Amino acid sequence: MKLPFELPIETDRLLLRLARADDVDALMDYSADPEVCRYLPYEPRSRDEIEKTMERRLGFTDFTPEGHPLFLHVELKEAGEMIGEFLLFSRNVEARQGEIGYVINPRFQGKGYALEAATALMDVAFKKADLHRIEAKCSAPNDPSWRLMEKLGMRREAHFKEQALFKGEWDELLIYAILQREWVELHP
Repeated sequence: MKLPFELPIETDRLLLRLARADDVDALMDYSADPEVCRYLPYEPRSRDEIEKTMERRLGFTDFTPEGHPLFLHVELKEAGEMIGEFLLFSRNVEARQGEIGYVINPRFQGKGYALEAATALMDVAFKKADLHRIEAKCSAPNDPSWRLMEKLGMRREAHFKEQALFKGEWDELLIYAILQREWVELHP
């Protein structure tokens, strides 16, 4: 579906915008880091892999139910530096269900950027795209991720123990969610 909101999404310190070809170096800065990839569904990537990833991302400009997420790169407004990415998935058009995902470069973690970006994205997803429910998932040991979900006011709906083998080990999956009416109560 075509985006029901304008891009970029602007906050006090950030821009959430579509990917650009010149984002390759910034993406390489954290996508090649084994610690960043620890909870992601891929291993550290080479420059060639990052360039191929970027080619695909440049085509993802809509919010589609076919499984292609909307990739929004997070940019520091003052510095013009790309520091991470947020994804918005359309999971069920009729039921207006969405999912978010995110990665912030470790050099920029602990400064509130993830909370600021997630709040802005969820605000437009609920208020402009009229989503009914947004969920997010992470591995249970990924404390910063589930803590962000809780700061956003999301509730833990599931904790699946040893639900899958992930990178050779049993994974525990946490699922969080929030409804549109709950979000609007928190963010009038």
